[in-house]
Amino acid sequence: MNPVVHFELPYHDGKRIAQFYSGCFGWNVTDLGEQSGNYILAQTAVTDAKPGFPAGSIDGGFFPVKPDWPMQYPSIVIGVEDIQAAMQKIKDHGGNVLGEPMTIPGFGIYVSFTDTEGNRNSIIQPSGM
Repeated sequence: MNPVVHFELPYHDGKRIAQFYSGCFGWNVTDLGEQSGNYILAQTAVTDAKPGFPAGSIDGGFFPVKPDWPMQYPSIVIGVEDIQAAMQKIKDHGGNVLGEPMTIPGFGIYVSFTDTEGNRNSIIQPSGM
């Protein structure tokens, strides 16, 4: 299998998106500057492999398109220890929580959000946390 090892999200304001994800989830962000097309790296885990290799693989999934769901585009799911605290951080940093958390049996408590750039992503408090 070829694992997912990277994700990309578009932005309109680089400082704003960097502050959102570092403030909400503690990610380390590095602006590579104009010489690199204003790309911003986001480190979400401590590296435990050779330099340049990801700390592990990222699992994924597929969901059916539903006519009444908003913004059904590629996205990421971020694991959090406390979904209520994470939801508050999202709001405090300019994001918008989409609806109420729902329990996914055997997996955890899940809710989607939009970040400061309008990207829809989700958070999950895994079962057992």
